[in-house]
Amino acid sequence: MNTGCRKFFELLFSNRFPIIKWVVTLVLVVNLSSCAEAANSQEISINPFMKASPASEISGTFSETAPPNVIQALRPSLEGYQPQVSILSPQVDEILQDNIVKVRLQVKDLPIFKDPQWQLGPHLDLILDNQPYIAVYDVNQPVVLSDLSPGTHTLRVFASRPWHESFKNEGAYTQTTFHVLTKTEENNPDSKLPLLTYSRPNGGYGAEPIMLDFYLTNAPLHSLAETNPEDTMSNWRIRSTVNGESFILDRWQPIYLKGFKPGKTWVKLEFLDNQGQPVKNAFNTSIRLINYQPNGQDTLSKIVRGELTADEVRGIVDPTYTAKITATEATPTPATKAEKQPIPEVKVPEVKVPEVKVPEVTPTPATKVEKQPVPEVKIPEVKSTPVASPPVAAEAKVTETEESNLPSETMENPKSQFQE
Repeated sequence: MNTGCRKFFELLFSNRFPIIKWVVTLVLVVNLSSCAEAANSQEISINPFMKASPASEISGTFSETAPPNVIQALRPSLEGYQPQVSILSPQVDEILQDNIVKVRLQVKDLPIFKDPQWQLGPHLDLILDNQPYIAVYDVNQPVVLSDLSPGTHTLRVFASRPWHESFKNEGAYTQTTFHVLTKTEENNPDSKLPLLTYSRPNGGYGAEPIMLDFYLTNAPLHSLAETNPEDTMSNWRIRSTVNGESFILDRWQPIYLKGFKPGKTWVKLEFLDNQGQPVKNAFNTSIRLINYQPNGQDTLSKIVRGELTADEVRGIVDPTYTAKITATEATPTPATKAEKQPIPEVKVPEVKVPEVKVPEVTPTPATKVEKQPVPEVKIPEVKSTPVASPPVAAEAKVTETEESNLPSETMENPKSQFQE
């Protein structure tokens, strides 16, 4: 090896470590840049294992806090799903000839159901125009919307978790615009502009914190504001106003709020552009009225207060789950010794039968029947009336023949007939 080559290799190896450091630094910079770009292009997700942090004040009355512990424990069970939602009917831009609409929905890669015990489960939220949503737990049956006003209407549907937090992956949301009898200008969002869909809070609540959630369509990434100064939407914000107190949100993820007073509260959400001005599009300003009554006994209120454990309510995220009692949880029932109890002597009370006095019966004196003498019946003596002798002149001769015809007794004793 000549002298020049030797000097070259000596110089190369003497500086080998600074070169390696430079290469490693370059690789790290490239990797960090790619990670930053990937983070800007993905949905912001909540770390399900983060610990509850102290509430941070976001306005004079309200403060943001971490999600309830049970919800953080249940959330990973649904992280593997990427629901794909479709509206089968009505069709886009369809003109209907009736004001009763049967809405048919479809969802893939997400089991939707309602747990029979806890009455919660993954579902679809259906919104007609800018009205409060309808929770759909069964897509096999159509949702019937009746008494629709003539004109244009828009349906928006998105997949939701059991605690009403919307899925935010691509395909979890869809919308369609249709018409009843004729087309009109209202309820017809511009597909080229960002669209805000209000989700929560809505309805009644029985515990704090209360979740605020929304869905965004056509909202550009914040990172585009740095690369394209002329873009007016990439630095968007969401202005939330609760009972007159406003605060700004720059993250597309749910937040949990404390500070609500019992009773009714109104909540307004607005989509703002880079200059903080509301973006004019249908539904980009939405207002809801909620009713907060502490100590609610519904399942969600008990979950928020921590009165139910994740294992007890895991059936709301897994339809095949059945709660099992482990050996450590099962409390053995102590054997009860049956003590022989003495049988108390039952004294039969002596019943005194009252003596019934039988009234003395005075004997009735025997009636002496005097023998009455039978009077002797005297047969009256019948005296025969003497027969007057006929005059001699009229005496008839009794012939010898007539005499022979008379009975002998009569002839002998004429008195015997009378005596008898």
